[in-house]
Amino acid sequence: MASLVLPTNVDIEAAARGLAPVAVRTRLITSPALDALTGGRIFLKPEVLQRTGSFKFRGAFNKLSSIPEAVRKAGVVAFSSGNHAQGVAAAAQILNMPAVIVMPSDAPVSKIERTKSYGAEVVPYDRDKEDRDAIARGLASKRGATVVPPYDDPWVIAGQGTVGREIAEDFAALGLTPDIVSAPASGGGLMAGIALATKAKFPNAGLMTVEPCGFDDHARSFSAGKREPHRAVGRTICDALMASIPGEITFAVNQENGVQGVTATDDEVAKALAFAFRELKLVVEPGGAVALAALLAGHIDARSKTVAIVLSGGNVDADLYARLIQ
Repeated sequence: MASLVLPTNVDIEAAARGLAPVAVRTRLITSPALDALTGGRIFLKPEVLQRTGSFKFRGAFNKLSSIPEAVRKAGVVAFSSGNHAQGVAAAAQILNMPAVIVMPSDAPVSKIERTKSYGAEVVPYDRDKEDRDAIARGLASKRGATVVPPYDDPWVIAGQGTVGREIAEDFAALGLTPDIVSAPASGGGLMAGIALATKAKFPNAGLMTVEPCGFDDHARSFSAGKREPHRAVGRTICDALMASIPGEITFAVNQENGVQGVTATDDEVAKALAFAFRELKLVVEPGGAVALAALLAGHIDARSKTVAIVLSGGNVDADLYARLIQ
């Protein structure tokens, strides 16, 4: 633990300055229907409206911006099921850097095609039989490129932390104090950044990750007090949230800040997508809607509370989306 380099709120402030010219400042939104259903005062952070359609652009751009000019021409290599891939590809395009993305062959077609559209080279792999980390590091070694991890990196976490910084800013401007701030979790980078930024402004706020049922490595780890893998076999519709174990850095930050974890079923996630479509007029991908799903299902008790829910991404194949919202 002592050897880990943990990001701080100072790093998030620096990331915010760097991201200001390129990232979308997504404002909290409300829904009377959601308040009525939950008995709370609910605020939604619509990162579906972020550049590339998810919060991942923030961390990717912050990481790539940290790479010294002298080595940028060698480019970057990343591994991702889709949203980090697009974030890295878009950031590399802005910064004029080559990008190679290792993506699972069963990733949503829309995510693969959008990654390519930013000029990145996509290398497919079998997520059941191959090690994406090993593939990415092998490519980086051959090319002299920089590996951009999807979550377990101080620069990436600091970039994602600007989500929490904006949430805190918006609440402060409204004169409100959040009781709960909740976000989806895969490797834990988003919540780690949110935790640092939120606690800096609202030290008593409760923090909660949400994962798909079975893919509950964060909930297990928080309960055990140490990093534990999930026991899931098979798939979830939340393709972006299938990391097997929390990151070392992300878990250290989240544990230090008292983060708790809950889960939501795929059926609950599908209902949340339909709710967002009908009531919010927002397209949210399954992984991006899992915190909203937990709220709607009552796994997050919002009665008489002020709650912020992050809608972390909106990149979903049209045919899957059409089936789920029905």
